[in-house]
Amino acid sequence: MKQFDTKVQYLKYMVLREVAKHAYEGDLAESIVDIPKVIVPGKTSTMRCCVYKERAILAERVKLAMGGNKNDPSVIEVIEIACDECPAGGFEITDNCRGCIAHRCEEACKKGAITFDHNQKAHIDKSNCVECGRCAQVCPYTAIISRKRPCQNACKVKAISMDENLIATINREKCIDCGSCVYQCPFGAISDKSFILNVIDIMKKSKDNTEYKVYAVVAPSISSQFTYAKLGQVIMGIKQLGFYSVVEAALGADMVADAESRELAEKGFLTSSCCPAFVKYIGHEFPMLSENVSHNLSPMATIGKYIKSADPTAKIVFIGPCTAKKAEFQKPEVHPYIDAVLTFEELQALFDGKGLDITTLPEDVLDNASFYGRIFARSGGLADAVRQGLRENGLPAENYRLLSCDGIEECRTALLKAKVKKLDADFIEGMACRGGCIGGAGCLTHGEKDKTQVDAYGAEAMEKTIKDALSVLPRN
Repeated sequence: MKQFDTKVQYLKYMVLREVAKHAYEGDLAESIVDIPKVIVPGKTSTMRCCVYKERAILAERVKLAMGGNKNDPSVIEVIEIACDECPAGGFEITDNCRGCIAHRCEEACKKGAITFDHNQKAHIDKSNCVECGRCAQVCPYTAIISRKRPCQNACKVKAISMDENLIATINREKCIDCGSCVYQCPFGAISDKSFILNVIDIMKKSKDNTEYKVYAVVAPSISSQFTYAKLGQVIMGIKQLGFYSVVEAALGADMVADAESRELAEKGFLTSSCCPAFVKYIGHEFPMLSENVSHNLSPMATIGKYIKSADPTAKIVFIGPCTAKKAEFQKPEVHPYIDAVLTFEELQALFDGKGLDITTLPEDVLDNASFYGRIFARSGGLADAVRQGLRENGLPAENYRLLSCDGIEECRTALLKAKVKKLDADFIEGMACRGGCIGGAGCLTHGEKDKTQVDAYGAEAMEKTIKDALSVLPRN
């Protein structure tokens, strides 16, 4: 458990580990039905009513670990059998209600959902309530509270609702694949599909990198993960999984910062294109601003494109904290450059599925990227890098106002202002996850300390400027 924040993450990891283990051993098809029994053996204590229900849920987790519903392109799926323990939610009257005679709650409600009993205690008619919250705002005793389900609270784009059986459903027209619901669901009833089997298949078919070379592109947020080992040991572990080389996505971030700064100067107003969840959110809710999204590919796709231009036979696996990257790499403009995506959770499962104890390994090093490329991992880092890019390109950085939005709610506020041309900024750095990439749903751990670790990792960069980092790239 030391690698993870919650037991839900650990349960998910155990399933991924067993799937990876049997895929490596070549007996996955024969072992699928036994995996739930391995994780929940015998009459052991479970978080469900009985061991049999727990195993039934685990069987669904195994399906997601193997790629989920192949006919559904969505990245996030609900495990319906696991979604049955949360209260219905919504606004409720608590015992704090004093039965006052002011009845402000009744006056505030425009739907007639507030009624009173013989003691003047308020009640809410759920059939009329639209959950506007006006009654809660005016109650002098704060007796009315919102008890939304954790997944609904986590989803800031309002993509989650309940069906007639009180099972969570995801509106695909609103979902941005950020995975906040995945991380926040206390029962793990919402999960992201895994491409772990695709990666193992790619590795096996490479025949020890003789048929083609398999590159791992790692996100800079890796510096705040795997804290039980040294970063150099993590890199060595990735190579011992069979990867030919490990490349920093931060080098792609340097390339993007350089290009994005010049694009900002050319267009005058721009939003970043690095966070796929943010870009998808603009497409869903602010399509009129889509032309203002940077035309640059994300750092993942940019470095992938570069590697494949240098080695056309390369296969590239991105490893990072982001569930939305699993959707991004399937897009037609990105898929030619990225063959699969893994989260840090899945990387841990690969290590253990293959029996690698990375704490015993010698240290290796990553390819160079600049300080600015590496700090893309945390909120504000992208804007700092674009500002530096303006300076290095001889452009007046002081003339441009760059705004960093930490989380999708701040993004929404900025985009609303931009929509009506009242935003006091020329550039929006949009990060869907709080804290930036270090807050991604696929992280092993989430915390404020991660920002400090990212900055420290950036400070270790040999290349101190963006141009220095780009100068070491061989020209094709």
